[in-house]
Amino acid sequence: MDKPQRHISVGILTADKVEFSLEGGYSCDGEAAQGGMTAVMEDGQVACGGRKAPRMVFEAAGKDSFFTLKDVTIGVDFHWQRRENQSFKGNLILLAEKEGIIVINDIGIEDYLTCVISSEMSAEAPLEFLKAHAVISRSWLLAQITGTGKASGEGKIETPKELITWQDHDDHEFFDVCADDHCQRYQGITKVSTATAREAIEATWGEILAYDGQVCDARFSKCCGGKTEIFSTCWEDEDKPYLKSFRDKFCETEDASILTNVLPNFDQETKDFYRWKVEYTFAELSKIVRERTGLNYGKIVDLRPIERGPSGRIKKLKIVGSRKSRIIGKELEIRRTLSRSHLYSSAFEVEKTPEGFILHGKGWGHGVGMCQIGAAVMGHLGYTYKDILLYYYRDAEIVKEDSLSI
Repeated sequence: MDKPQRHISVGILTADKVEFSLEGGYSCDGEAAQGGMTAVMEDGQVACGGRKAPRMVFEAAGKDSFFTLKDVTIGVDFHWQRRENQSFKGNLILLAEKEGIIVINDIGIEDYLTCVISSEMSAEAPLEFLKAHAVISRSWLLAQITGTGKASGEGKIETPKELITWQDHDDHEFFDVCADDHCQRYQGITKVSTATAREAIEATWGEILAYDGQVCDARFSKCCGGKTEIFSTCWEDEDKPYLKSFRDKFCETEDASILTNVLPNFDQETKDFYRWKVEYTFAELSKIVRERTGLNYGKIVDLRPIERGPSGRIKKLKIVGSRKSRIIGKELEIRRTLSRSHLYSSAFEVEKTPEGFILHGKGWGHGVGMCQIGAAVMGHLGYTYKDILLYYYRDAEIVKEDSLSI
């Protein structure tokens, strides 16, 4: 893509040892760099290729240059967590910090987005769906790095009887966004297998969603489960007028032919996310909660939903144990506490049995904003990307980025 682009920095991983290869022409401190390399921490600096420095920049010679990182962890702490070798366009930055070597990709925003929409969903998904995803991913990114749509990052209300906490995107100290699901999935050119993703970016270049003169904080999740959620159920108590709750008739599909076409390969391993069931014995759940919270509730004897959002996602849940009881929230805290990784969502009903509990759930993710499954079905049915955007972000406008002061 030869048009001028705003550049962003993406944090890929942090490690004491980084193995990578450079292809298509790179330079570092004016000297050519090519092929396989290893960087390690040495005396508080990055040591690589006979050099040692607190910060190393490998500059790409051109648009055909790319670097490949070995053993990148994706889906951190989620049920799909795994390691992959991943390739990226743009410049490679190695930064020595107390946590280890921070690996950063400096790249144009539109090149970044081409990879995002191919990582979040299949690059072979319907073009109109990928166009819609390009616009919301661009909008979310600009809302975060400019601060116009940013939430408070993290919040916590804690007493002996209650823990209400949430984690949102917050300022990263050394880069704009990270490469994992905490921000947006960015798995490099490894996932860009067709020209469709590039076509989606070209067709929507610079387009964003706006409301009242500001870029929209365009949230999205994998599957709303049939009804979208509002912002305050999951994050701070400040709802966004364009993120409404409504029945999503397009999400109501388990058509394997559609899902195979839109989900990345590793997401297709999750078969039951539209409607799902998890069973625990009393002993199993008591152990999980103790391991996840560090608190000994004793035997968990009851799970009582105290407050739900309009989609049915539980916002506050009371855990009743033989030694201790506590109310927890919000949505993600509940999902983390009741599973060794994460429950698919907090939209579940609790069935108590003589042996333990059965959680009857729906949806995958927080359910706020665009439902990726529903939007993909809309694209499959012939709706345009503008139809999709205005269906999920009601009262928003589709404008060019340069029309706003961001």
